[in-house]
Amino acid sequence: MRKCHVRFLGEGRGVIPKPYPTEGGLLNNFAVEPKMYKAEPPTKAQQRNYLVLGVLAALLIGGLLYVAFSVSTKVS
Repeated sequence: MRKCHVRFLGEGRGVIPKPYPTEGGLLNNFAVEPKMYKAEPPTKAQQRNYLVLGVLAALLIGGLLYVAFSVSTKVS
């Protein structure tokens, strides 16, 4: 039986390996999984920015709802 080996194009430079056939003749083209890392918690400045953006988004949605409601009501 013939053995198949993985060959990399530009090995050691982070290049994705090209697909190769397995012993059964099937094509092995599974995705290369990225290296896992832990996320860092947001800093105080990022937390403040998230809060400001959240308040601005809430004001925008509230304003749009107010305009939509006021336009849709009948004037007597």
